[in-house]
Amino acid sequence: MTTPLQTLENEIITCRKCPRLVAWREEVAQTKRRAYQNEDYWGKPVPGFGDPNARIMVVGLAPGAHGSNRTGRMFTGDASGKFLYPALHRAGLANQPTGDEPGDGLQLKDIFITAICRCVPPKNKPTVAEIVTCLPWLAAEVDRLPKLQGFIALGRIGFDGIRRMYQIQGLDLPKMSFGHNTFNQLGEDLPWVLSSYHPSQQNTQTGRLTEEMFDAVWKKAKSLLK
Repeated sequence: MTTPLQTLENEIITCRKCPRLVAWREEVAQTKRRAYQNEDYWGKPVPGFGDPNARIMVVGLAPGAHGSNRTGRMFTGDASGKFLYPALHRAGLANQPTGDEPGDGLQLKDIFITAICRCVPPKNKPTVAEIVTCLPWLAAEVDRLPKLQGFIALGRIGFDGIRRMYQIQGLDLPKMSFGHNTFNQLGEDLPWVLSSYHPSQQNTQTGRLTEEMFDAVWKKAKSLLK
């Protein structure tokens, strides 16, 4: 029997609403990176994945050109995932510290991982119009997680996208600020938001985001769960 999340996933992967992103994701999948010349790229929108009973939704920016756009699974096959999954394992939210490709045995507990945009954008910069077009997919995933209590926004665009998703629905949100390990409340009967610097190489290799800093986010998130 197909679950509501699986039905949604099948809808997401057929999306072609943003011509620029469709052209770019398919071009990357065709030209490939030299290291992956013998691999078949996914080259389609990437749905979220994880525990259908998740109480925490992790929201990133978009698939990486040669990461999720290649593998078809969020935060898989690139440096960001190699920083994220060990942290989830240390926090007891993943059964293993690696997430290299679909079918590798990775299982998430209490976590659902997704992104603001489902297609890889050129230079990792989606336009505002593309973000707005894609946000209904995020809202649909939220609707299908009945036990959701909070978000972890990985990066400023993830943080702003969560807020925009609710504003599009006509909700008046309180003033909120982005910062690493910063907690914000969206409003009564809405999930909370805990923000983190994005685990990109730009942040992890420069020391802007360390393992200790990242671990503190997951520890705090677990402490917030009812």
